[in-house]
Amino acid sequence: MSKSLTAVILAGGAGTRMKSKKSKILHRLAGRALLQYPVLASVGAGASRVVVVASPSNIDDVRACLEEIRQVSAPATLEVVEQSVPRGSGDAAKSALSALTTGSVIIVNGDAPLLEASHLRALVDGTAAAGTDLGMLTCALENPFGYGRILRDDAGNVVAVREQKDLAPGQDAILEVNAGIYCASAEFFKEHLPQLKNDNAQKEYYITDLIEAAAKRGGATAVGADPVALQGVNDRVQLHAMEQQLFERITNRHRRAGVTIAAGVSIDDQVKIGADTTIGPGVVLRGNTVIGNDVVVDAGSVLTDAVVEDGALIKPYCVIDHSTVGAGAQVGPFANLRPHSDLGPESRVGNFVEIKASSLGRGAKVNHLSYIGDGEIGEGSNVGAGTIFCNYDGFSKARTVVGKNVFVGSDSQLVAPVTIGDGSFVGTGTTVTEDVPEHSLVLSRGRQVTRPGYAHTLRTKLQARADEKKRK
Repeated sequence: MSKSLTAVILAGGAGTRMKSKKSKILHRLAGRALLQYPVLASVGAGASRVVVVASPSNIDDVRACLEEIRQVSAPATLEVVEQSVPRGSGDAAKSALSALTTGSVIIVNGDAPLLEASHLRALVDGTAAAGTDLGMLTCALENPFGYGRILRDDAGNVVAVREQKDLAPGQDAILEVNAGIYCASAEFFKEHLPQLKNDNAQKEYYITDLIEAAAKRGGATAVGADPVALQGVNDRVQLHAMEQQLFERITNRHRRAGVTIAAGVSIDDQVKIGADTTIGPGVVLRGNTVIGNDVVVDAGSVLTDAVVEDGALIKPYCVIDHSTVGAGAQVGPFANLRPHSDLGPESRVGNFVEIKASSLGRGAKVNHLSYIGDGEIGEGSNVGAGTIFCNYDGFSKARTVVGKNVFVGSDSQLVAPVTIGDGSFVGTGTTVTEDVPEHSLVLSRGRQVTRPGYAHTLRTKLQARADEKKRK
């Protein structure tokens, strides 16, 4: 076997049992499209080229799907070819012939998310060690119904694969099944794929017929693998089951790397987590989230494409979306960081605070029941409870800038566009509509009126008014 390795991923199936207008291999689990898992496993196994066979209906989406992982898959080349008419796995593989040159080739199903690079590497190495024309991954199942069975001769040599509908009497008792993953030289596939025939119950071109061709020539090798890793997805029930297995695999990977993770956590495959970080129960970490060292993400929080730097504390039930939390900062509980929010080091965002497209400087605080939208809060400033940045006039949005070491009293409204200079003091209940110079005091509340003893008179009037309404 040549050291040069090309992977062919079969991804043209419609996946009708998914009951979806979207192609099966584009459905997502644990943060990635189904197709991306075997592609990345192939790259991890050493494939320098990956050729994905798509259908006319999904080829544009497949290209976009590969583009998502192009950087992750570097330096491998990712290509897409089209199978114009679906006529079986053999015909799909034949569609990739023009992309094959020399070297070794692995053919992999596009719906195998639990397949790992180690399984494919074992297939390549096992085929090379056996010196046969073709190698294949197999496993034994307690209930093999629906799978192609491995046929062997009296000496134990693999001689053929029979699909479920083509089994002869007695062959349905065979437990060893075909995983649909093969390895051979490019020359072998280029010679034998065009010779496949469709004289079977399905009238399709089976790639499994290559086993007989190999057995008659240089032999076929079966390389055993974990049945769990070889599972394919046919419907949404299986999609869910495999996602749960992926979540468990991903979670344990982080635990082994020094992360404490409670039960019931969902972590996407792309997520990165530093050592000595603690992830509480029910946390969901999505997309390209990156969490530093010594971070606590407490119960029920949901982070999507977020960056949380070293030593930060995310209290329970926070939502952080496409935003950054600086080192030593604290967020929550029940805080919502909407996209493009940037919390500086040691800043504080408290309970029921919503931040949108805004930045907080080092040590700035917004601790209670406030909305900060399209704004900037300088280092050391404090924004009191119930403060609102009025950033939208019904037609366009404008920015609010709060300087350094500013105190904004509770229940204030800052009407954008407006700037409050460094060191200023905004009195409680103030509506700010004009820029405030540095080190100024600004007040706009109405004057308090107090009438001693008038409460009893007021109650009597209000009660009489209520009684009158009832009589009417």
